[in-house]
Amino acid sequence: MEMHPVPEPAPTATSASVLDAAASKPQHANGTTPNRTVLATSVVGSYSVPEWLERLKTDFYQRRISGQYLDDIHEVAIKAALKDQETAGVDIVSDGELRRDNDIDYFLARMPGVEIPHVAKTFYYDYYEAYVRHPIPVDDEGATLHLVDDLRFTLRYTQKPVKFSFTGPFSLARRVHNEAYSSSDDLVMAFARILNREARELAQAGAAVLQIDEPFLAGYPEEVGLAVRAINQVYEGIEGPTRAVHVCYGNRYARPVWEGHYEFLFPTILDAQVDQLVLEFARKGYDDVELFKKYSTASLSLGLGVIDVKNPHPESPELIAARVRRALQVIPPDRLMINPDCGLRHVPADMARAKLSAMSAGAAQARAEVLGTSTPA
Repeated sequence: MEMHPVPEPAPTATSASVLDAAASKPQHANGTTPNRTVLATSVVGSYSVPEWLERLKTDFYQRRISGQYLDDIHEVAIKAALKDQETAGVDIVSDGELRRDNDIDYFLARMPGVEIPHVAKTFYYDYYEAYVRHPIPVDDEGATLHLVDDLRFTLRYTQKPVKFSFTGPFSLARRVHNEAYSSSDDLVMAFARILNREARELAQAGAAVLQIDEPFLAGYPEEVGLAVRAINQVYEGIEGPTRAVHVCYGNRYARPVWEGHYEFLFPTILDAQVDQLVLEFARKGYDDVELFKKYSTASLSLGLGVIDVKNPHPESPELIAARVRRALQVIPPDRLMINPDCGLRHVPADMARAKLSAMSAGAAQARAEVLGTSTPA
């Protein structure tokens, strides 16, 4: 974590400037709005973790390097990840989640009330054994994960709008030994209340997009109602950033954990107080886009997965453009954002750069067609 005092970031682009800046301006005949980024590109969250960084992270857990040394290395890696995204033409960037070991531990290690008896790991990506033996101190205003420090660091090193993602309360609760609550639902909602404080700070600090990741939800389709209640608790009172939720079928070591279709989310997910669903399609096909026609989703935008992060080969811009066109048959361009299926953690750095560049070029092709221009814009 960035522990040094940092100044408040200078004003930077926010979700309003990218997604909603021109909402009150007259529309073109094609449904787009002047001065608005049409089919904006983004990332889901994580970025490629090079082998040298994996080794250093593991060295830290084996007590071979200090935490301060690792923090310094993280900062260098994050700056490089931001530059890679900018060079590839990504419109809304992230810190690559490079401080995080996996999708769970970074949050549980900071979560008040969570006990982790053994913090050493054989490999940095392994999960902790975590316990909740007493109720989470949800009413303690000082109980914080300090995620806003990470966002402020990122804002210092990019002029692009920033997406900040964090694992949601439903998935966090799946990785905890619950000894405090008679119902696991109560643990989920307690985590949600803590994360609401984090979301408020992140919104105030200038996040363009806030994204709750629920990587375990596809494995518990009968629990969508609980997950939606928790999502609404996390986003209660949040104004300013685009509020997104990412649901995929798992990306552990670049392999899916579950298979299925997004039908399990509907119609319950429509009760979520969110602006955008970020879903994977490139790996599994685009039939589920039709769910946005089957159900009344007029208030929702879609983060369209067009990059298969489990495929080691780069997509072509033409393939990306074709995938965007497929979604445009159902969803208008002002409700589409273009992104990879999932995080790029397990994709080699050179391939991550190639895939993001192809994504930007393909989105530009589709954007030119939507805007009726002869060259990509």
